[in-house]
Amino acid sequence: MKIQYLFIAILLTACQKEQKQNQIASLTSADTTKITAVDDDKTIKEKSLQIDTILLSEDKNANVSHILVNLVNQKADKDSIVTSTFRLDFYQNKNQIASSKVSIKHYEKGSEWSGVLGLNNSSDKNSSFIKIDSGYPACGYTFSNYLFYLKNNSLQLVHDWESMSDSGWGVWTEFVNNDSNTGKDPKIFYCKTVAFEPGDDDNEDSGVLKYSDSISFSLQGNHWKKKLLSAKEKPYFEKKMSFNEFHNQQ
Repeated sequence: MKIQYLFIAILLTACQKEQKQNQIASLTSADTTKITAVDDDKTIKEKSLQIDTILLSEDKNANVSHILVNLVNQKADKDSIVTSTFRLDFYQNKNQIASSKVSIKHYEKGSEWSGVLGLNNSSDKNSSFIKIDSGYPACGYTFSNYLFYLKNNSLQLVHDWESMSDSGWGVWTEFVNNDSNTGKDPKIFYCKTVAFEPGDDDNEDSGVLKYSDSISFSLQGNHWKKKLLSAKEKPYFEKKMSFNEFHNQQ
């Protein structure tokens, strides 16, 4: 009987590891979220349900203070996959200055919205970059992420991506700013998709680090242009390392 229980335990562990591999693989090859920017003076008056408020700054002189998240539509396709459409209204104190719509498939009831000003932790508090994310606050759930640029009340979606974290494994996007020490918004920056997933062997501690989708961003006039520098959704770097080795270097 002990041998039978041991076999079941090994089988269950292997299934959980394979499940995490499949989650990360499907996320790195998923279609990007469809997003439509809307000028604030052309925003269509429509029925909506305000579901969340994203607080960005309490400084009354900040470029943007908060964002109101409004659910405006939910629609199911022929496969019963529901797409939820949200309108994001950007405010400077009590004045709405811009608006944008985002559409998310498989939106989970109870998902939370959050945001932060700046491209990274060293960005100036008056940065024109705004990072927003939405997802259900639990391990293994996919988050939708957006990078906006708001300058002189003109709003642009610069980039969107998905991320997932589960017990130390996951996939996310890292941004690199060569002028990060200045704190000012750069005119050129880069990003890459990072995935750390379980290895193919039976060792629970073994993992594989992968980089893919290297992208450059350059400011041309008042508009950001992006260029894919590597093959789409194909890793250009892979390295085997243990779970502890990866997290000790972070």
